[in-house]
Amino acid sequence: MAKRLTENISSRYIEAANRLRPKKARRKVVAYVESYDDVQFWRSVLDEFETDTLGFEVMLPSRTNLGKGKKNVLKNLQSAPSAPLAGELGRYMIACVDADYDYMMQGTTPISREIIENPYVFHTYVYAIENYQCYARGLHEVCVMATLNDREMVDLEAFMEEYSRIIWPLLVWNVWVYRYDCYSRFTLMDFGGLVSIRDVNPFHPERTLDQLRHVVNRKINWMQQHYPEGKQTYKPLRDQLLSIGLTPETAYLYMQGHTLMEGVVIPLLTPICVQLRKEREAEIRRNAVHAQQRQNELACYQRRLGAIDQMIRKSVKFLSSEPFKRLRADIQTFVDNLNQQT
Repeated sequence: MAKRLTENISSRYIEAANRLRPKKARRKVVAYVESYDDVQFWRSVLDEFETDTLGFEVMLPSRTNLGKGKKNVLKNLQSAPSAPLAGELGRYMIACVDADYDYMMQGTTPISREIIENPYVFHTYVYAIENYQCYARGLHEVCVMATLNDREMVDLEAFMEEYSRIIWPLLVWNVWVYRYDCYSRFTLMDFGGLVSIRDVNPFHPERTLDQLRHVVNRKINWMQQHYPEGKQTYKPLRDQLLSIGLTPETAYLYMQGHTLMEGVVIPLLTPICVQLRKEREAEIRRNAVHAQQRQNELACYQRRLGAIDQMIRKSVKFLSSEPFKRLRADIQTFVDNLNQQT
């Protein structure tokens, strides 16, 4: 049975469909994303650029299967310079993907080249959407939303900056093993296991950082001993990463997003939020006039609390981050060029 035309959709197909619409109707640009979880993020990003004459539709890479991931989004692209769009992506069909390590590979792999060179592929610059949601400047607000208590127990921005400085040299090493195709001895999973934290004391968070520093330094020493060739190639790679926007203070934005959220941010915020909730509940008990009021106020307070992971996903402080500003600028350039060519 022949496939429907819409299953072989392309930029040219959408452009032709746009021309059949009334002149005052909005032109449509289809934006392919990697998974269901990405739809809301990219919808919110692209919404800013919609006008009376231009609109976006965010879609998954396939309407006929549940395939996910960057490769599904980009699989129809050709790498030949003479036909980089393969009749698929173009002015009216774009791909919106996580940068992962591909941005840091800087064109040394086929997917990395597509991400960097293709004007119709937009990426997060940070590793993934989760990294934006875990943006350090928004973590105190997450605690407030999860506890309804505005007391700042821990300077979370300072904590994440110091955390990043500690893991930065090891992050470079992890990118190095992927860049030089020897990652089997130091995988993303290995890196994530080393830089994850646990048992954070909200009254002495520096102890967690001291423990992490010890673990990271030990692994760096191991890498230096087992990969002496890194003496010539590590520093140039580090300098290149610095030149494309990575910094020691923001290294957490470029580690695996799932590890950051589940292995760092949630373990960090959980004991803080537990303490803040206890303080708020103690305040209610202390100020209640009688037992019934105390019970009612506690029940009301507890109903209004939200799960930490849900509050993290609601954070939008990343809108002021430098990587997001770069993403926004890329889309603005695309829209400007599209308007000029119409």
